[in-house]
Amino acid sequence: MNTIKFDSNCTGCKLCYKACFVDVIRWDEKENRPFAAYPEDCVDCLVCETTCPQNAVHVTIDYKKPFPKSY
Repeated sequence: MNTIKFDSNCTGCKLCYKACFVDVIRWDEKENRPFAAYPEDCVDCLVCETTCPQNAVHVTIDYKKPFPKSY
């Protein structure tokens, strides 16, 4: 499973949250910051990481995870 971390550089701009098209990243309204709700569903696109203007998102890809079955 991939690891998705958000560091203290996060300014709460929500760009990573909006960029995540597979709904892995969710928004904590109380804390005003993102969190990885479903890291097991991450598709390794790194859009969240590259979209962040503060470089506050860090995705570590698990290269040992199995590929999804193709039908």
